[in-house]
Amino acid sequence: MMKNSISASKASLVFFLYQMISALDVPLDSKLLEELSQPPTITQQSPKDYIVDPRENIVIQCEAKGKPPPSFSWTRNGTHFDIDKDEQVTMKPNSGTLVINIMNGGKAEAYEGVYQCTARNERGAAISNNIVIRPSRSPLWTKEKLEPNQVREGDSLVLHCRPPVGLPPPIIFWMDNAFQRLPQSERVSQGLNGDLYFSNVQPEDTREDYICYARFNHTQTIQQKQPISVKVFSMDSLNDTIAANLSDTDIYGAKPVTERPPILLTPTGTTSNKVELRGNVLLLECIAAGLPTPVIRWIKEGGELPANRTFFENFKKTLKIIDVSEADSGNYKCIARNILGSTHHVISVTVKAAPYWITAPRNLVLSPGEDGTLICRANGNPKPSISWLANGVPIAIAPEDPSRKVDGDTIIFSAVQERSSAVYQCNASNEYGYLLANAFVNVLAEPPRILTPANKLYQVILDSPALIDCAYFGSPKPEIEWFKGVKGSILRGNEYVFHDNGTLEIPVAQKDSTGTYTCVARNELGKIQNEVQLEVKDPTMIIKQPEYKVIQRYGHVSFECIIKHDSTLIPTVIWLKDNDELPDDERFLVGKDNLTIMNVTDKDDGTYTCIVNTTLDSVSASAVLTVVAAPPTPAIIYARPNPPFDLELTGQLERSIELSWIPGDENNSPITSFVIEYEDGLHEPGVWHYQTEVPGSQTTVQLKLSPYVNYSFRVIAVNEIGRSQPSEPSEQYLTKSANPDENPSNVQGIGSEPDNLVITWESLKGFQSNGPGLQYKVSWRQKDVDDEWTSVVVANVSKYIVSGTPTFVPYEIKVQALNDLGYAPEPSEVIGHSGEDLPMVAPGNVQVHVINSTLAKVHWDPVPLKSVRGHLQGYKVYYWKVQSLSRRSKRHIEKKILTFRGNKTFGMLPGLEPYSSYKLNVRVVNGKGEGPASPDRVFKTPEGVPSSPSFLKITNPTLDSLTLEWGSPTHPNGVLISYILKFQPINNTHELGPLVEIRIPANESSLILKNLNYSTRYKFYFNAQTSVGSGSQITEEAVTIMDEGKEDWKKEIVNGSRSFFVLKGLTPGTAYKVRVGAEGLSGFRSSEDVFETGPAMASRQVDIATQGWFIGLMCAVALLILILLIVCFIRRNKGGKYPVKEKEDAHADPEIQPMKEDDGTFGEYSDAEDHKPLKKGSRTPSDRTVKKEDSDDSLVDYGEGVNGQFNEDGSFIGQYSGKKEKEPAEGNESSEAPSPVNAMNSFV
Repeated sequence: MMKNSISASKASLVFFLYQMISALDVPLDSKLLEELSQPPTITQQSPKDYIVDPRENIVIQCEAKGKPPPSFSWTRNGTHFDIDKDEQVTMKPNSGTLVINIMNGGKAEAYEGVYQCTARNERGAAISNNIVIRPSRSPLWTKEKLEPNQVREGDSLVLHCRPPVGLPPPIIFWMDNAFQRLPQSERVSQGLNGDLYFSNVQPEDTREDYICYARFNHTQTIQQKQPISVKVFSMDSLNDTIAANLSDTDIYGAKPVTERPPILLTPTGTTSNKVELRGNVLLLECIAAGLPTPVIRWIKEGGELPANRTFFENFKKTLKIIDVSEADSGNYKCIARNILGSTHHVISVTVKAAPYWITAPRNLVLSPGEDGTLICRANGNPKPSISWLANGVPIAIAPEDPSRKVDGDTIIFSAVQERSSAVYQCNASNEYGYLLANAFVNVLAEPPRILTPANKLYQVILDSPALIDCAYFGSPKPEIEWFKGVKGSILRGNEYVFHDNGTLEIPVAQKDSTGTYTCVARNELGKIQNEVQLEVKDPTMIIKQPEYKVIQRYGHVSFECIIKHDSTLIPTVIWLKDNDELPDDERFLVGKDNLTIMNVTDKDDGTYTCIVNTTLDSVSASAVLTVVAAPPTPAIIYARPNPPFDLELTGQLERSIELSWIPGDENNSPITSFVIEYEDGLHEPGVWHYQTEVPGSQTTVQLKLSPYVNYSFRVIAVNEIGRSQPSEPSEQYLTKSANPDENPSNVQGIGSEPDNLVITWESLKGFQSNGPGLQYKVSWRQKDVDDEWTSVVVANVSKYIVSGTPTFVPYEIKVQALNDLGYAPEPSEVIGHSGEDLPMVAPGNVQVHVINSTLAKVHWDPVPLKSVRGHLQGYKVYYWKVQSLSRRSKRHIEKKILTFRGNKTFGMLPGLEPYSSYKLNVRVVNGKGEGPASPDRVFKTPEGVPSSPSFLKITNPTLDSLTLEWGSPTHPNGVLISYILKFQPINNTHELGPLVEIRIPANESSLILKNLNYSTRYKFYFNAQTSVGSGSQITEEAVTIMDEGKEDWKKEIVNGSRSFFVLKGLTPGTAYKVRVGAEGLSGFRSSEDVFETGPAMASRQVDIATQGWFIGLMCAVALLILILLIVCFIRRNKGGKYPVKEKEDAHADPEIQPMKEDDGTFGEYSDAEDHKPLKKGSRTPSDRTVKKEDSDDSLVDYGEGVNGQFNEDGSFIGQYSGKKEKEPAEGNESSEAPSPVNAMNSFV
C-alpha cells in the first residue's frame, strides 16, 4: 500500500537523462527551465521529401526553443535565402516557419529546391534536415492509337495501362463505361504495374470498354485512358467462318480449345533480382497464363516465410512482407501449377538499409571543468559515414575549441568552460539516405537550488516505506545531506537509503519516524536547505468482516464491515458484488458499517466485498451469499407497516441522546427505513420536524441535539407499500442552555444613500439561539483606516443603518450573536460599502473607428475609480443618426443605447445605416446611475450597396416594345451612379433565352425597350448601383402583344347584361390582345388588355397513342436520341471535354462568378492548355457528403448518363449539383448530376 501512496511524490521527480554519468540532470521544473540558458533545439520541421499542392500556399515548418529565444535564417540550394527580397515569402512571428504565397500569383515551380533552416542564439546554432520541396504533378495521358485486341478463346492476354508518370505516382484501377469496376479473379487480375492480365480469355471477356484510370491523390485528379476493345473468337464461330470460305474438298477446322500448361506472363525468364530497403514493404509478383487457370504458391529457398509479417494478395499472385529487415534477404520462388504441369521463377531479394540510429547523440549539460562525450552511432547497408558539424559548420572549419577532440563517431570534451557551449550536428549518410541529429553542449555554473516545496507534508502507513523528496539542481552537481529535526545530526546508517536524485528512503517507517527532516544541498557556489514533514499513520483494519450467509428467497440479509482506522484519516467504504458495482436497485441499502439487501431474489446470489479506502491505504474482505427457495406460502396480502412502539430515550447528554424502539408488524412487505421526527415544545409546540432516516434493519439511533430545546420524538416505519402511522411520542427531554454556536449568515453592507451604510443579516432560528435573550452585536469600521471598531447591540431586528458615512468607502463589518449565557464564536468579517453617488467625470478621449458601412468601433479612456463613486457597472454609449448624406434631410432623432459591462474601454456599434452622419457620447454607470456624458463625437459611415428599387412597373405593351417605370431605392445607402437592367425571353416550356444587360443613368425613372419580339414573354431583373456595388434586384415579367398585321381580329356579340365572356378555341402558350367595346347613345367606347394562354394539356377522352401529332413527336424524339448517341460516341472516342463551368453558368445569376475552393463552391477543372489539376471542391455533391456504402459498386448513380463526363485528355470532372431557384442564364441547359469522383476513390 505504501508504494501506491508515495507514487504521486515520485512523479514530480522526472528528469532529462543525458549521455554521460558525470553530466548534470536538469529537472523538468518550468520555473527553473525559464531561468537557465539553453542552446537552440529544433522541435518541429517539415519532412525531408516534401511534395506540396501547387494550388495552395507552401508552408515549410521550422520551430525551435532555446534561452534566449533563437532567431531563424534559411538557405536554398546551399546559399542564403533572403526572404525580405521576395514579397511572396513571409516568416511567421516568433517562428522560423516560412509561408510562400502561391494563391496570390506565385508559382510553385519557382520555389522548387532544397531548403534548410538554422535556429541560432548566443549559445549555438541548430539546423534542420535538408527539406526538398517539389510540387505535385498529374500529367496528361499520352495520346495513342489503340488497335482492337482480337484473341482466340483460351489464349492469354495482357492489356497495358502505361499511366503517365506523376508525383507522387498514381493509383491504377480498371473500370468500364458504366463506372463499374471490372471483376477480378484468379483468371483475370491487375498487376503491380497497372496492366490487366488474363491467364486465359473466355467469350464473356469480349467488350469494348476496358478503361484504365489513374488517380493522383495529391491533386485529387483522375485521368482516363481511352477504352480498349477486346474481341474473343470462340472455336465454334471460327469454324463456321472457315466453312463459309472453303470448299468441301478443302481441309479445314480450327482446333478446339486445348488445355495448356502454365507459363509466366510476369516476371519473364526464370530468375530476377529485387532490392528493397529495410523497414519498407516487400512486394513480389507472379502472374501466369494457362488453361485451366494456374494456381500460385510461394516458398523461400532455405528458410521459412516470416510469420506474422507475410500476407498474400491478388489471389496469391502477390507476396507481401511488411517491415523487411536484412534477415529477409534470400531467394523467393513462385510456382504456377495446373493439371498439365508447372513452372516457376526465382526472385533474389537483397535488403539494403538507409542509415538508422544505434546511439543518437543526446544533449549534454556540464559544469565548468567537467568532462563529457557526445556519441553518434548509426548502422545501414552499406555502412554509413559519420561527419560532425558545430553550430551548422563542418567541424573541420569551425572555430577551435581546446576542450574538444573528435574521434570518429565520438566527440570527447575535457575541462569545459562556459564558452564551450555549442550545438553539434551528427550526419550519418549512405547512398540510400541520411540522418541528421542536433545535440547541444550546455556549460552552466549555477548555485544549488532545491525544487521540493518547503514544509511539504509526507504521510505514510506504519511499517511501510517512506520516500522523502529533495529535488535539486546546481552546477557543479551539489552534494546532498539529510538531518532530522532542526538541530539534529546528519542521518547515516542502514536504516536509511540515500538516492542519487536526493530522495531519502526509510524502508520501514515507525511511529518515531514522525518529525521534521532537513535537506541540505551545497556546491562550490553556495548552499541551501529545505525542511519537510513526515507523519506515520496507523493502518486501516476490518475488525468485523462480513460472514457467509444462506437466506431464503424474498427475505432480507445484512453483511457487517466494521473498521478501525487512524483518527486523522477519513475512510470511504465501497461494496462490490462479484467484483463489480452493486446493482442500481433500491433494495440494496448501504449503511455506515453494513450492507442490507431487502426482498432477496435469486439474482442476488454471489460474492459481496467490502473495500475500505483512505488516502494512504486500502483493505477488503468478502463473503458469499447463497439464496435458497422459500417454503410454499398462502396468498400474501401486502400493506403498510404498523407504527413502531415502546420508544425509549437513553444515554442523555447535553448535545446527544440515544433513541430506541420496537418495529411494528411489517405486513408482508419488509421495512426499508425508519424516519425520526422531533417536536420543539419550547419554541414551536405542535410542529413536527424531520430529524433523520435510518435503514429498516436498525432500531436504535444516536441523535444530535441543540441546546435550549424541549425535545420529544416519534418514529415512522416505511416499506414498499408506504409509510406507517407515526408512533406515540417519546418522553420529553429539555436540553440545557448554552452560548450560541453560530452567528447570523448572509451579512452584507450596502448603502441606500450616499451618506449611510445599511448592515443586514439573516436572523437565527429559535432553536439556534441555544438560550434565552437572543441579541446581535453589530460592529463596523472603515477599511484601510486606523479606526477602532464601533459596535451596537440590537434585538429582534435583522438590519441596522449607520448614518454620516463618506460616499462609497469600504467598511469592515461583523455581526455576532449573543444570549443570556454569552457570545457566539468570533464572527468572520465581511467587506461592505457605504452608499453610492452619481459618477462625477465623463469618459475622455472618445475615438470612433468606422470599420464598414454598418459597423463602427468606439474607444474611450476609463474613468478614474475615485470619480466613479460607486461599483463600476460599465459604460453606456448613446448614439443617434443625424442625417442621411444622400438625402440631406434631417429626421427625427432616435437615440440608441449600448451598455458594455465591466471596465471595458471599447465597443462595437452594429446596425448603422450606410452613408449617414452619426453622433455619440459615452457615460460611466455605477449602481446609482449614469455620470455626465462625454462631448458628442461626430462620425460618418461610408457608402454601401443600395436596397432594391421601390417598385418596377411594365406598361404599354406593343408588338416590339415595353415601357418600364421604377422608383428609386428606399435606402440608397450612398450616391446612385446608375441602374442595371437585365432581361431575357422565356419560351413556352419556361426555358430562358439569351440575357441582355443595359446600364441606365441614375436620374432616369422610366425606359422604353424597343426591337423586342412580338407575342413573347420577357423576364426583367432590375437593381440600383452605387460606387460600392450593386444592390439587391427586383424582378418582373411582361409579354409583348401579337402581330395584329398577321392575325385578323375576331369579333363576338355579347348580351349587354352580361359582365363576362368565355373565349374558346385559343392556341395554348400564345399571347392574345383582347378588346371590349360598348356602343350606346353616347357613342362607342372600348378598352384593351393582353393575356397569355397556358401550356397544352392532354385530353382524358382521347387515346393519344392514336393521334398523329403524338406519333410524329415520338419519331422526332427517337431521331434526336439516335443523333445524340452518334455524337456522344464520336466525342468519347476522341476524349471529349465537358467543362463543369459552362453548365453551372447556364442557370447562375449573371452576377455570380465561379468561386474558389475555400468559398465552398465549385469551379471548372481545367482546359487542355493549362493542365491544372481537378479542384478538391468538385469531389463531393452539394451537401459535401458521399456515403461510402453507396459508392462501392457502381458510379452510375453519380452521373446523368452511362458514359459519364471526361475531359479531352481523359481527366474526370466532378460536377456540382444542388436544388436552387432558377436565376437568369445564358442558355437553357439543365443542371448537372453529383460528382462520381468519390465513388471512384472508394474502389482503390
